[in-house]
Amino acid sequence: MTIFRFLNSLTGRFLMLTFIFVMAAEVMIFVPSVARFREDFLLSRLERAQIASLALLANDSLDMDLEDELLANAGVYNVVLRRNEIRQLVLSSPIPEQIHATYDLRDAGAFELIRDAMITLFDPEERVIRVIGDPVKQAGLLIEVTLPTAPLRMAMIDYGARILVLSAAISFFTAFLLFLAVRALLVRPIKRVIGAMTSYTQAPEDARRIIQPSAKVSELRDAEVALKAMETELTSALRQKERLAQLGGAVAKVSHDLRNILTTAQLFTDRLEMSQDPGVMRSAPKLVNSIQRAVNLCESTLAFGKAEEPAPALAGVRLAELVGEVIEGERLTIEDFDLSFAEDVPNTMVIRADTEQMYRVLSNLVRNARQAIIATGKPGEISVAAFEDDDEWVLSVTDTGPGLPMKAREHLFQPFHGGARKGGFGLGLAIAAELVRGHGGRLLLERSDSSGTAFAIHLPKGYALSPSDAASSGDETAEAAE
Repeated sequence: MTIFRFLNSLTGRFLMLTFIFVMAAEVMIFVPSVARFREDFLLSRLERAQIASLALLANDSLDMDLEDELLANAGVYNVVLRRNEIRQLVLSSPIPEQIHATYDLRDAGAFELIRDAMITLFDPEERVIRVIGDPVKQAGLLIEVTLPTAPLRMAMIDYGARILVLSAAISFFTAFLLFLAVRALLVRPIKRVIGAMTSYTQAPEDARRIIQPSAKVSELRDAEVALKAMETELTSALRQKERLAQLGGAVAKVSHDLRNILTTAQLFTDRLEMSQDPGVMRSAPKLVNSIQRAVNLCESTLAFGKAEEPAPALAGVRLAELVGEVIEGERLTIEDFDLSFAEDVPNTMVIRADTEQMYRVLSNLVRNARQAIIATGKPGEISVAAFEDDDEWVLSVTDTGPGLPMKAREHLFQPFHGGARKGGFGLGLAIAAELVRGHGGRLLLERSDSSGTAFAIHLPKGYALSPSDAASSGDETAEAAE
């Protein structure tokens, strides 16, 4: 099991592949090497045969014992020399069998030498072959010998075995060195990264466990840098979520107590409605509505701490009256500041929405615009317009303020990532976007530059407003007028 586990590791597979590749390279070298060895072997036999024939050329005749000894030392059966266009059998002895093949080494090419070497190497039968070559020192036109293949094949096998053993030793040594190099340069840094990841997963909130890039290999260092960036972002997100959870608990507690306080205040405002003073009679309904909205907001905050914003209670809403109520509330806060409001909403436009949630959306957008303009100390204007087509209602809130900060644009609609003004938390836009999404719509930033900011609310119609919705909207309007 340990061996299989090692072979399945990166270093084990690298070691095995290195050995295989080196052996494959050695085999590619082995084939021409064996062919070269065979050629040298045969040329040496030709040289020995030529030297043996010099004894006969020096003496006209030799006794049979000396001739046999010369042929045995040369390792051949016969020697033929061609000198002066005359082919002469210089030395001879009985040939045990017929000549199997003839090889001419004078003009043999590489492919031919390799082919003949492989035939000799893989032919186990003992043959007799004829070999033709050039005499040494140009002592004649050619020399021809006959010899057995057994000694040649045995010599080739011995040579090949030594080459293979040497190749295997080189392969093992090379693979071992590469194994050490890979282990030092790759495996250890990878294990370090794995260890750092394991340590980080045990406590991702602990910034001390974030990996610090130290790899020397550029690719591994890039991986460590990317991992560090991911871990840093994740740790920051986890810390933020923890703070948000704590803040949510605190807000829920405050909202619970504030709701109780506002409920008590609501009881007193009910008595104010009974007053006959004209000023009180005009202000009391607005005060009651404001306190009621505050109570609803506290209840929504408590519900948000448990899950998310409640589903909108869709009904017919006369948009012009809702926009007028939002702008009237904002006018009370500007006092003497030079800020004007413009409304371009058709009086007959009735949208299908949740009145309270849409009030919060418009209130957040208009309030942000008002605060941004007042912060500049320069006069400005806030405009609310609306139109509709066959598919949707579109509401736009435009101001002439300084535009959103860069941080707010980068993290638009994300809470606690920078608000629309200095010191803001970005909660208003995040809440507004979530409420619009609850209606199946979209809150989009159309532009934001030095000339001002423009938001657009797109609410899908989905289906036509039912007569009951329109009637209920008319009843609510009539009650408000009374």
